[in-house]
Amino acid sequence: MNWQNKTVGFALTGSHCTFAEVMPQIRRFVDAGANVVPIVSNTIMTTDTRFGTSENWQKQLKDITGNDIISSIVDAEPLGPSKLLDVLLIAPCTGNTTSKLANAMTESPVLMAAKAQMRNQRPLVLAISTNDGLGLNAMNVGKLLITKNIYFVPFGQDAPSVKPNSLVARMDLVMETCEAALQGKQLQPMLIERFNY
Repeated sequence: MNWQNKTVGFALTGSHCTFAEVMPQIRRFVDAGANVVPIVSNTIMTTDTRFGTSENWQKQLKDITGNDIISSIVDAEPLGPSKLLDVLLIAPCTGNTTSKLANAMTESPVLMAAKAQMRNQRPLVLAISTNDGLGLNAMNVGKLLITKNIYFVPFGQDAPSVKPNSLVARMDLVMETCEAALQGKQLQPMLIERFNY
């Protein structure tokens, strides 16, 4: 697919353990010629973890994309009227974000961007990473699976022997999923085995 004239919204939420997997995928879009707009949830702007500091992740996002980070609801709101994004990807998409999206709650820059994308009837791609995907959050995943213009990066249980409710997407398939979504298709198979256990 030709990404030269495409603008990709790449939104990150607080599953910090997957950031190292996600950053190379942002680079793939940039290397393919896409304009990548980084959007982050509040935790990424304020939280240091054993997986890296907030400052380091912010620096990587700016260095890779060459764009400023959208980090407030106010800055994310114009994405709707401007129709800037051809596709919006949330990777990683936490259980918290999944739950709020499924229940129409807009309390973060990422969720505002998602609302704007859905308003414009343009593809929204989710790369879930949640310890509760087959628990209480299963109903929210189910709601989103049947929602028009929402697509899922193929996902599966990442550690069923120790975390039987946990679901994680194959982050290396985000670009392929976005390509399919831009054609109105769900990349298949969507349910996969991960073999991380």
